[in-house]
Amino acid sequence: MGIRYGGRLLMAMAMGVGFMRGQQASVAAAEKTILLWPMGAPGAQGEEDIDRPTLTVYLPSSENATKTGVVIAPGGGYQHLATEKEGTAIARWLNERGVAAFVLKYRLGPKYHHPVELEDAQRAIRMVRANAAEYGVATDHVGMWGFSAGGHLTATAGTHFDAGNAGSADPIERQGSRPDFMVLGYPVITLEAPDAHSGSRKYLLGNDPDPALVQSLSAETQVTKETPPTFLFATTEDKTVPVINSVMFYEALVKAGVPAEMHLFQHGAHGAGLAAANPELSVWPELVIKWMRERGYAAPAP
Repeated sequence: MGIRYGGRLLMAMAMGVGFMRGQQASVAAAEKTILLWPMGAPGAQGEEDIDRPTLTVYLPSSENATKTGVVIAPGGGYQHLATEKEGTAIARWLNERGVAAFVLKYRLGPKYHHPVELEDAQRAIRMVRANAAEYGVATDHVGMWGFSAGGHLTATAGTHFDAGNAGSADPIERQGSRPDFMVLGYPVITLEAPDAHSGSRKYLLGNDPDPALVQSLSAETQVTKETPPTFLFATTEDKTVPVINSVMFYEALVKAGVPAEMHLFQHGAHGAGLAAANPELSVWPELVIKWMRERGYAAPAP
């Protein structure tokens, strides 16, 4: 492996620890965090970090043969973000499989409520499309992957989208916000009792939301034939977000004729992420990439 530095070509041995460090460096070099709205986000209530939604770009060192990009929404009950476990780790996993990834830092409650979080997600999808050539991504290969409350945000983006504003002076806003596919890991789906995750509902909508708004943001009620193809994963033993959330969304997808695949495991706690240390769940990421390959969103296994 050759690395050009200061006009000279330094040769590194592609073996052992040195090789692994080189691989990690190539991924790290691709990281870049950008503001979703450089001039200030709409509805911002300050200028602190929590008021400034961002997108961190992770580009693969290998060829992105299918020109696929995935916006990743970490979970955290709409009050914090599990950025490492459900963001950065997923981005690197996708990069290793030749897929571009974009980790979204969206605004949170109790300071921010709907529609701010959805606006951040939609802006992220538009931004990837607007910069598709730079990122090596095709505009019709932009998916979204979310966990827990990030899964709810993803499902909301997949059921509340638009074609963009063709007359906007901002080229990003001219892009459509519909994800081309979705991956949902142990997602919050409904905001209706008794199966809602009460914390997500509270931090997204406040203490006494309008019932009509609750219904419109219960994703299982918003599925149409235009909802993107979806992969779902959850566990029956999840004590935080009832597994019925995934079941309801899957049922709605099937009824609408939307391509869908769901894998439910009996054992496993909420927040597993890639579950690398859990032999009962560690198979699920390979099921995701298999599904992506079947749909043309990831290259065949080497």
